[in-house]
Amino acid sequence: MAHDPEALRDLLGPEAALCRRAITGEQGVSLPPFTDHHVHLHLIDERALAAGGIAGVVDLGGDPVALARRGDHGIPRVAYAGAFLTAVGGYPVGRGWAPPEIAREIADASTHPGVPGGAATAVDEQASFGASVIKAALNSAAGPVLDPGTLAAIVEVARERGLPVVAHSEGDGMPQLALDAGVDVLAHTPFTEFVGRAFTAHAVKAGQVWISTLAIHGADPHAAEFARVNLAGFAAAGGRVLYGTDLGNGDQRVGVNPDEVAALDRAGIRGAALIAAMADPWPFTDPPPGVCTFVPGTPPTELDDIAEWLRGATVVPTEELIHDDH
Repeated sequence: MAHDPEALRDLLGPEAALCRRAITGEQGVSLPPFTDHHVHLHLIDERALAAGGIAGVVDLGGDPVALARRGDHGIPRVAYAGAFLTAVGGYPVGRGWAPPEIAREIADASTHPGVPGGAATAVDEQASFGASVIKAALNSAAGPVLDPGTLAAIVEVARERGLPVVAHSEGDGMPQLALDAGVDVLAHTPFTEFVGRAFTAHAVKAGQVWISTLAIHGADPHAAEFARVNLAGFAAAGGRVLYGTDLGNGDQRVGVNPDEVAALDRAGIRGAALIAAMADPWPFTDPPPGVCTFVPGTPPTELDDIAEWLRGATVVPTEELIHDDH
């Protein structure tokens, strides 16, 4: 029974605990705080994130000046990439949702600081505004992409600054381009092709991390199936998966997205593995402090029940909860 603390931890992971809220007496389950690892804050109302169960976010494409000015507002904790680094005329330049401030066109592969349009210049700009990661755009379906040498230069400079590189890789061969250049994280599970076992094994061996964003393909069954199969293979091979929704892309719930959770479940990332993907603090090493995810009501007893149950998740101060499973 899920009311057995040991059974609950078997189902949801080692940090799951039966608890109640001190003021209201509401009973439920506490989990580690969740992070959405792919959002665009300029396209959403972030005030609803905590109430919807999200304690941290990673903004993967925004105005670096605006992001730096927002300061530390507590919860949600925000990490960000700053602007997209892209080829001249490349994605997302010219897109209606993408103001000019959120893209930097790289015209020179130079790794020397201060070169106009240079790789190092763009990386250093994002770093100077507090970026925790660097975002490169590789979307051959939407225009020109960074050539291998320029992408490698971005990765080299970012590594020297201690910053991981995330790539939007869309179009034939783009995941391979990212992997060959040493990109650390894919912003989306590959969705324009089946990447195959050899690619997956190489990605896992290289320590590459994939952000899920499965639910954005609801209107494209081919892309949805590519992504599901690719992520299932990656996870089964030992790959590290992060929960992410691309929040701001289309009409999505601000908070835990049940569609994304259900899609992860269909890809075989279930139970404790699902909670681990949602609670991974990347790019930080520690979770958002002083809070946890609380899900009220009767705990689930089966894996099939978890996705819908998480719809009720909210963020609460850790000190507000009294644990009942000791």
